[in-house]
Amino acid sequence: MPRKKIIEIVLDVETTGLDHKKERMVEFAALRLENGKIKDRFETLINPEQHIRKSSIAVHGITEEMVKDAPTEAEAMPKILEFIGDYPIVAHNAIFDYSFINEAAIRQTGKPIPNKYIDSQMMFKEIYPDLESCGLESLMRKFNVEFSTRHRAMADTEGLAKAYPQLKELYQKKYSWQVQQLDNVEYLFERYLRIQQAVQTMQSELQDLKSVFRLYFEQGGQEIHSPTGETLIYQSKQGYAYDFVEIKDLLDELGALPKAVKLNNNFVDRLISSQSVSPEIREKIMAARQSFSETRNVQIIKSDKRNEQTV
Repeated sequence: MPRKKIIEIVLDVETTGLDHKKERMVEFAALRLENGKIKDRFETLINPEQHIRKSSIAVHGITEEMVKDAPTEAEAMPKILEFIGDYPIVAHNAIFDYSFINEAAIRQTGKPIPNKYIDSQMMFKEIYPDLESCGLESLMRKFNVEFSTRHRAMADTEGLAKAYPQLKELYQKKYSWQVQQLDNVEYLFERYLRIQQAVQTMQSELQDLKSVFRLYFEQGGQEIHSPTGETLIYQSKQGYAYDFVEIKDLLDELGALPKAVKLNNNFVDRLISSQSVSPEIREKIMAARQSFSETRNVQIIKSDKRNEQTV
């Protein structure tokens, strides 16, 4: 029996900015995979007919001079839509690429694209939840994909296309195992709670041991060396609280403000939705967005309903 042909479109876009409602694509690249093998490719620069933000140029290096003679969105979209057809599209943080292509399709054809999207970043997080980074470079390193150029559409697309079949195989195996567990979900929830309790108990035990170690050093104890190379030491560090309003301008003058202050993104998102913010300020805040992602979480509500835990 002949093997079923599975076609997927691996793609990447570079843009003038992050807001898919206002910004435009400046580069599109895609590879057609047939059963995990590259069979066709398409790429094009796109003249967005609008300003390219400096923050975006700093990422992808595409300037207005580079795209001035490129096809416009109206000229490029028919070819893009023809290449992607109605096949699933694969991208890293796919909601970003999908949103820009979909918005362009609506502008040019009056209707959204029919393609479903597959997020390789989400798959990567599922397979390797312990990794510190789930970015495209981490994915390529994990699957030994060599790369010298990054943040240009075709370079990123090729890197993803080489790693994706391996990632997909692992993800499908994990997904198959997960599906087999659905009939056991009530038992697994009870098991999860037991493991959670055990972890909390072990964390408490570790803190108790650290308290003994701290007392040991405070009474004059010396460093302890283990046979496996670890060393137990004691450090004392003092810290201060600062009046942010008093030092904000000084930090800004030194160029240290971004490092000194961690932005509360969730607060800013809520602020944008607030009725207390004027449309002008809202527009300025939205123009400062640097990334676009999607998260999905399962929550466990404690029995007293006062605390929730995100899984």
